[in-house]
Amino acid sequence: MTASTDSTPAASLSSARSASPVSPARPAYRSLAALSDAVRAGQHGVDPTRRQVSVGFVTRQGARHATRLRGYRNQVLSLRVDAAVGSCAVEPGELPDEVVYDCVGATVADLLTHPLLPVRVAALDAYLMAQRPHADAADTVVTVPAGSSLAKSQARAAAVVDLLPATSGTVLVVGVVNSLLARLRAADRRYLPCDLAGGRTEWDEPCLPDAAALLDRCDAILASGMTLGNGTFEPLLAHAAAEGKPFVAFAQTGSAVLPWFRGAGLTAVSAEPYPFFWLDGGPTTIYRYGVSG
Repeated sequence: MTASTDSTPAASLSSARSASPVSPARPAYRSLAALSDAVRAGQHGVDPTRRQVSVGFVTRQGARHATRLRGYRNQVLSLRVDAAVGSCAVEPGELPDEVVYDCVGATVADLLTHPLLPVRVAALDAYLMAQRPHADAADTVVTVPAGSSLAKSQARAAAVVDLLPATSGTVLVVGVVNSLLARLRAADRRYLPCDLAGGRTEWDEPCLPDAAALLDRCDAILASGMTLGNGTFEPLLAHAAAEGKPFVAFAQTGSAVLPWFRGAGLTAVSAEPYPFFWLDGGPTTIYRYGVSG
């Protein structure tokens, strides 16, 4: 592949503090339902019937980085529990405002049985982050330096792609982010772009919508945390576990949820809790699981 002309700002890296005393041995779950059931049973901290959502909000964002030909939109549901904010991305226009307002004052236990999957994911994310903060649990911490939206996107992409083994062959990228593809191209790595919304990449490649149809063509998987919120994560997890393929998640959605699947098919996680890199021009933080300093 032709190398991209993108350059990558340096990001600073440090080791995380020792793990929190809450759930020091992290089990490896194979489904979101099993993890949610364990939380509801009080296995991972405070009884979720005693924790309420104090704030609920939706972030709507449109972006087109300087020099890029294509833009994109994001819509993210966020719920606050104690000091933690859990998030789940949704398709623009998918989530009525009244759903968000109804979450405020509800207990985590109530929201873990909510009929809408994005609400369940955001509530679980907030609860787990409150019980076991990333700063106490992650293997390494990456600071994305201040800069333009493009510069920060490139720095974040470098931190994510670095979690893939260097010899992982063709990478299935589920949830297309052009800066991630640019990083793969710069390293002359093959990839298959996949996105439920379809569309085309910055290099006019088609984004194929069906990840399941591409699994046999890839040697590694790089997937957005959005797969948790749209129900497509578990088939990827099962395939990676069965075939022994590297599986890396880059997570704004469910950043505190996804580390609980490591060891059950998921290899590494780039966890990026709210506020995300695209919201602030100053330094922002990524927590990485599955990599040493």
